[in-house]
Amino acid sequence: MTAETQDLKTLLLATDDEFRRLAEKHQELEERLQQLSTRPHLSEPERVEEVTLKKRKLHLKDRMEEIVRRYRNNPATSSAPIPHPTPPRG
Repeated sequence: MTAETQDLKTLLLATDDEFRRLAEKHQELEERLQQLSTRPHLSEPERVEEVTLKKRKLHLKDRMEEIVRRYRNNPATSSAPIPHPTPPRG
């Protein structure tokens, strides 16, 4: 990640409520995945949870990248919401 991208993400965390909410949720999912990764073996429900968490985390990251691209393309209108699809389930 370039310094410019990191600076932009820092700015968005401070100024864009949606971006901040997505980043917080992304971090929560990462923490849960870290918990699962410390286990020597996962039960079937835990494996399903792991896959689901990874998909949700990727969806959040994609949304965050959409916001970054929107801001780069037009900082003046960056507060306009981006319509987004329903996150993948399971």
